Amino acid sequence: MNADASGPGEGMRLDRLLVYLRFARTRSAARGMIKTRTLRRNRKHVQRVSENISIGDVLTLVIGNEVRVVEVLSLPSRRASPALAKSHYRELDPQG
Repeated sequence: MNADASGPGEGMRLDRLLVYLRFARTRSAARGMIKTRTLRRNRKHVQRVSENISIGDVLTLVIGNEVRVVEVLSLPSRRASPALAKSHYRELDPQG
């Protein structure tokens, strides 16, 4: 069985995903990003930390002075190296 949760209908809590993809160091830091409204899912502000993210969702994150737009390609099963984390998403043009 594949270590990634990538079947149809499966999802992952957003705060956990942000940690696994290394956009946040801890789940509390991820919750802070969500509470300060610096995060969007499919162009809509995220309201809850427990929101489920699925493959194909597009996240817009403000990290420092940088805006990053990423498409979720697969759901990781754990936090891993930065190189492995990047294999689970692809960067999109923030202007697109």
